[in-house]
Amino acid sequence: MVNGGIWAGAFIYLATAKPNYVSEWAVNIPGSGSTSNINLPNIGQAISQNYSAYAGANFDPRENYKAIATSDEVLEAAATKVNISVEKFGTPRIKIVDNTSLMKFEFKGSTPEKAQNKSIALQDVFEAKLDKLRDQEILQQKTRLESGMEASRRKLKAAQRRLSKFKATSGLNSEEQLRNLAINIEGLRKQRAELMAQQQQSQARLSELSNNLSLSSNQASDAFVLQADQLFQNYLRSYSEANSKLISLTAKFLPTHPTVVNIQTEQQAAENALLNRAQALLNRPISMASINRLNFSNNESSGSKRAILSEQLVTTSVEKQGITAQIGALDGEISQLERRLQQLSQQQSVMEDLKRDVQVAEAVFSSTIAKLDLARTSVSSSYPQIQILTLPSLPAEPAGPRKTLVLLGATLGSLFFSSGIIGLWKGKSQQGKQENQFREYLEYPEFIEDYY
Repeated sequence: MVNGGIWAGAFIYLATAKPNYVSEWAVNIPGSGSTSNINLPNIGQAISQNYSAYAGANFDPRENYKAIATSDEVLEAAATKVNISVEKFGTPRIKIVDNTSLMKFEFKGSTPEKAQNKSIALQDVFEAKLDKLRDQEILQQKTRLESGMEASRRKLKAAQRRLSKFKATSGLNSEEQLRNLAINIEGLRKQRAELMAQQQQSQARLSELSNNLSLSSNQASDAFVLQADQLFQNYLRSYSEANSKLISLTAKFLPTHPTVVNIQTEQQAAENALLNRAQALLNRPISMASINRLNFSNNESSGSKRAILSEQLVTTSVEKQGITAQIGALDGEISQLERRLQQLSQQQSVMEDLKRDVQVAEAVFSSTIAKLDLARTSVSSSYPQIQILTLPSLPAEPAGPRKTLVLLGATLGSLFFSSGIIGLWKGKSQQGKQENQFREYLEYPEFIEDYY
């Protein structure tokens, strides 16, 4: 009866069970990572790295994708897409292939078309869900980078303001300014050294001319002033003529002779006029001895040479005074530039610190912008891209019920049950034989002791 029930159930199932079809498709999840490196000249570099999806030993993105594909949200959206209820839509069978990056999907349907449509709907919704999750991750990263970029921008502007304010108040703009200032000071020092050499040369020449003429440069200047005045020269000529006549008459007549007295009076008048004119020209009292020493036009040859040497004496003196004035001006300018160089050198360390702050802020800001640009084109590392290896198939044959398996199952069930029944019957028979033998021992007491 039991065997009859087993086989009856098998035949009834084969007769009444509806066929089901399985649509299969497979995806690949690549595991390669990528790295982007952007060099920013004189600032730094920005690195964007996408780690491999299988970088962690205890992490497999396929398990996450399996949970996402079988989630209620994805199944409901897929069922809505094919206009059936979630209960009738069912749940896909997902297999993760070991030692590979493959995932296999199987979906059952009462017809080949329904099975394929369910698979296509699930595939579309699954990919849309992954795209949404990737967009959310990238948006979160972008928001975080934009927040950091805004903070970096504020820090950069603050550093630039501090540097600009310092430059405006200190007058120090760059290291080039200090170098140029030092170069200018060295140039002025070199120029001063050259002028000092010229001054020494002029002094030596001035001393030689002064010794030769027995005149100083001021006296030579006075001589040129007197020589250039026509009235003085007339007085000098009159004095010379009167002096010559007096010497000639003194040799012939006595000092009391009227002619000698008249010439003496004329000489004295010429001398007084000459001294008054010289004093008016030179703005100081002067004696006839000084006038005679300053006069270098007594005769044509010696007077001309003396005039030339006197002119050289005056010219050399003027050159020396000009060089001395230039040296004094250079000393003042060098001192002023040295004080400014010292002041700016003390402020240089402050400017270097401020420039370093600006450079650091620029590096952080530029790298943040570069990371933001890279993030816009980067692929999510938490949800790697998938590759569709095989599209959802259209099954040609039903996947069940399988008549061979049903009959094989009925055969094995019947065999196991029959074996159990036979084994139980044999056990009962063996137990009855042992009970009969025990009764025989009870009927013969002499065998009881041996039995025990």
